[in-house]
Amino acid sequence: MPASELTALLILAAAMSFTPGPNTALSTALAANHGLRHAMRFVLSVPVGWTLLLVACAFGLGALVTQWPPLRGAIKWTGLAYLLWMAWGLAGRGTLGSADPKRFDVGFWQGVALQFVNIKAWMLALTITAGWVAVASPMLPRLLIVAPIMMSFALASNLLYALIGAALRGWLVQGSRLLWFNRVLAAVLVATVVWMARL
Repeated sequence: MPASELTALLILAAAMSFTPGPNTALSTALAANHGLRHAMRFVLSVPVGWTLLLVACAFGLGALVTQWPPLRGAIKWTGLAYLLWMAWGLAGRGTLGSADPKRFDVGFWQGVALQFVNIKAWMLALTITAGWVAVASPMLPRLLIVAPIMMSFALASNLLYALIGAALRGWLVQGSRLLWFNRVLAAVLVATVVWMARL
């Protein structure tokens, strides 16, 4: 891969990975509410799920989704509904580790599946496939370069947000801070839904 293409890929990966989105908001919230160790299931699921999405897009799923509007719509609205459900569960949590953990929790396989209904993940996977993977012939060597880079960024960004959430646990336990923190993150998820609904 030419140095100019690699540089552009790294810039795009940093911008898309470290800006707030569904994955980073959930990483922060899970670590703040359940602790870093618990949140690591989701943090690790993001790069795995996103890489599977990238590979699927490279081998034709991306083209199918972009050319078949009912499938695109089903993915979009399922993802948005899931994010709203997570926001609702998060907004009501006011005590660390309290209430019904099933109301706000995301396990490893749920996190992997979430990438397939995450509009931001789809946008990035389709962009990377079109701009960096499918342009090469044969495609597989290029995919084997791009995938580990993107996995590293996905892991680093979600781990960073989870560390921030975990670091805030001691401060959030006082008064109603956790409740308001969770409501702010729930509002971020709702704002993400509103933005994604317009795409």
